[in-house]
Amino acid sequence: MRSTRAPFARSRGRRVALAATGLAATLALTATACGPSEDTAGGSSSAAESDGSGSDSKLPDRLADKLKKHGIDPDQWENGGWKNFDKDKWLREASDFVNPVIKDLWKPERMKDAKDPNKTIASKDAAADQGATDPEPTPVRAKPEKTPYHEHAAPVGKIFFDSPEGSMVCSGTVVKDPRNPGRSNLVWTAGHCVHAGKNGGWYRNIAFVPSYNDLGKSEAELGDAAPQEIAPYGQYWADWVSTSNEWINEGGPTGGAGATHDYAVMHVKPEQGGKSLEETVGNALDVDFSTPATQSVGSMGAWGYPAAPPYNGLMMHKCVDKPGRLSLSPSLPTMYRIGCTMTGGSSGGGWFRMVNGKTRLVSNTSIGPAENTWLAGPQLGKGAEQVYDMMSEKYGSR
Repeated sequence: MRSTRAPFARSRGRRVALAATGLAATLALTATACGPSEDTAGGSSSAAESDGSGSDSKLPDRLADKLKKHGIDPDQWENGGWKNFDKDKWLREASDFVNPVIKDLWKPERMKDAKDPNKTIASKDAAADQGATDPEPTPVRAKPEKTPYHEHAAPVGKIFFDSPEGSMVCSGTVVKDPRNPGRSNLVWTAGHCVHAGKNGGWYRNIAFVPSYNDLGKSEAELGDAAPQEIAPYGQYWADWVSTSNEWINEGGPTGGAGATHDYAVMHVKPEQGGKSLEETVGNALDVDFSTPATQSVGSMGAWGYPAAPPYNGLMMHKCVDKPGRLSLSPSLPTMYRIGCTMTGGSSGGGWFRMVNGKTRLVSNTSIGPAENTWLAGPQLGKGAEQVYDMMSEKYGSR
């Protein structure tokens, strides 16, 4: 990866402090979970709804009005108007998010061709001793997740979005909604997977595909794959997204101050079907906001879909290692760091740890060096909890 990338694009392998198989096993679906089925798989259209979850022919009124407010012609949006990322057309404020469903946009070939965000941090920027940085971890080679993914890591999936540079990919995790137990539509990812930071705005056409390429097929095999094999639970479009003010105001191509707050929560709606994401997938993880000290954590595992060479973004991988600390500045919170060889595309993928026998999300992939030897993720403290709680309170029941 080039040193111009922002710090969050990959998830790499780290050394195993806890058995990787033990941590991964906790991600398996429960006995009562739904498996992939015809009524939840594939699907490229959604009924027109007043809440903006989809449209067969035109944008819902509230989204059309929102676009008009910012001088954007809603009639042109679905016909390619969304490609206009001119500064005066690129919505960036927290209240400006719009992401109307565009029928048939994310076809299998378009998903396969989407690239990694090409973000990383230069080694020299992470090497300076800020007084709270632990020695650089030994690289841990990322391991492919067992297939089918829906039986081993159902909450993990792939995020697709459009940016000024083209179609991009990240990773995400289904997390629980405290106000809607068993019916969550919340997905955790990185801020840089939904918003360009201080010099840009919200990305567009953001969609989540749980257990993408469920059987781990090769590129050649995917050419003849059934829709249920590519997207076993279908596609879920983000109808609202929230990230930190720090990322919006400070985030950039090499992370900067925004990297320590590089997290986001998406509320999603299915293109087809009426069940919640958690009901359909059969699992969702609790989020740990306790910011545990690295000395007290035996291991953390990072999951995602690395897309930059030597990976191609089609297979889910994981890394498990004992975490250390990374400090970008004495004035900023320290980040968690593990050894891992995952590359761009694994950005936003969840980091998990075991708490009282249960798997909890404790961070997400944010930054890594051009050499792809380690990954770093933000501590999820009070600021992250506020974003999460707001998404549950305002949008969880929609």
